[in-house]
Amino acid sequence: MQSEEPSPTPTAASSKPVAPPLTWGEKLGYASGDLASCLYFGVFMYFLPIFYTDVFGLSAGAFATMLFITRTWDWINDPIMGMIADRTKSRFGKFRPWLLWVLPFWVGFGVLTFTTFEMGPVAKTVYAYITYTFLMMAYTAINVPYSALMGVMTPRSDQRTLLNSFRFFGAFIGTTVVSLAYQRLVILFGGENEQLGYSLTMLVFGIVSAGLFVVAFLTTKERVEPPKNQQQNLKKDLAIAAKNGPWRALVVVCILTILWIAIRTGTTAHYFKYVSGNELWAGTYFAVGGAIQAIAVLLTKQFTVLFNGKRRTFVGLTLINVAFLVVFYFIPPDNFTLLLVHQVLSAGMTAPLMALFWSMLADTADYGQWKLGHRSTGLILSTGTSAMKIGWTIGPAIGFWMLEYTFGFVANVDQSPETIEGMKLLMSLIPAGIALLTAAMLYFYRIDTNMEHEMERSIAQQKEDEDALDALAR
Repeated sequence: MQSEEPSPTPTAASSKPVAPPLTWGEKLGYASGDLASCLYFGVFMYFLPIFYTDVFGLSAGAFATMLFITRTWDWINDPIMGMIADRTKSRFGKFRPWLLWVLPFWVGFGVLTFTTFEMGPVAKTVYAYITYTFLMMAYTAINVPYSALMGVMTPRSDQRTLLNSFRFFGAFIGTTVVSLAYQRLVILFGGENEQLGYSLTMLVFGIVSAGLFVVAFLTTKERVEPPKNQQQNLKKDLAIAAKNGPWRALVVVCILTILWIAIRTGTTAHYFKYVSGNELWAGTYFAVGGAIQAIAVLLTKQFTVLFNGKRRTFVGLTLINVAFLVVFYFIPPDNFTLLLVHQVLSAGMTAPLMALFWSMLADTADYGQWKLGHRSTGLILSTGTSAMKIGWTIGPAIGFWMLEYTFGFVANVDQSPETIEGMKLLMSLIPAGIALLTAAMLYFYRIDTNMEHEMERSIAQQKEDEDALDALAR
């Protein structure tokens, strides 16, 4: 693997920072956007399936088919939205205005998706497809620009790492709030009427998340711009992106990372119900993990210092997670205390991974401008959300296909020893193998600490030269 030696002692000409550090207000404001997003994403992860099957009234097969079709369009849609955002021109910038423009659709389709009407099975299925598809399009239209915004708030790679630490602090707080509060709010608002409870709870979550997006809009600023002579050309954007080797490698790394996390997350509730024998443990297990991740992600920069660079940190934490996953296989499933201790330790090592990914992805946008002479921040950053969605689409599918067709799972019956063994493997050794492959893939991501600094100085110099030419022209 290419070494990541510390940068040489900077000369007087290169020691000057390319930009001042971001303020606490801007970092916290940006974090409020992912807190807003994860008030929805947490619902999708934990409660969407049971809503559609037990409350809305779709069969499990119909739900699975709908999820696969709609999510496939969802991740295809992300790069399209990224290219639209790259071409946006407004007095607020390219990406910030989308945090306001999409809000009516964000709240409206959030409520409609979780509202149940009396209708026939065909009409109900069509309604589910339409509302969920448009809700996910609204999710894309606000989250792709939000993710890209991080790449233009600062040209400094170290500040992006800090910014993503704050971002995922907000994300983990959001999913933890959902795991603890959502079902209780459904009961509070709906009483015996679960359908009403889901609809009103989603209205509350929608209003709160909209307010948080407004905070993100008001507290952030776009500072990094494409080269002034760059022409927007769709064909060229795609061609240049295809030549960006670090970007290609990082997309694969993200898919594999989400894949091993999703397989394990999708199996967790079944593990506690059928292997541990107490399905209520799952909620506590998720909440503890989310709380630990919210704290640990704030230490991402410290991890990068400890491991000497982002890539080394990603490899190191992934290999530590491999070891934890192997250990999980040998923990007695009825020892909840030991399982929670394991969750605390492993969640702490998992938390920085996605913060690192988004910071490294922004670095690949810099790489495109520095090495290839073309910057497509929206397109590059949109592929991050696409890669995550591909992982969250394929991961649970693989897990449940294996659970049924390989290990013989049948719901709500005592499971065979083979099925119990399969659930243990899906929680441990199977994701461990994928995580090991993830670490190996990082060999192809060749941006190290020295290159990060070189790109920063080169892009800053380019902007100074452009500004000087503009001044002469005036």
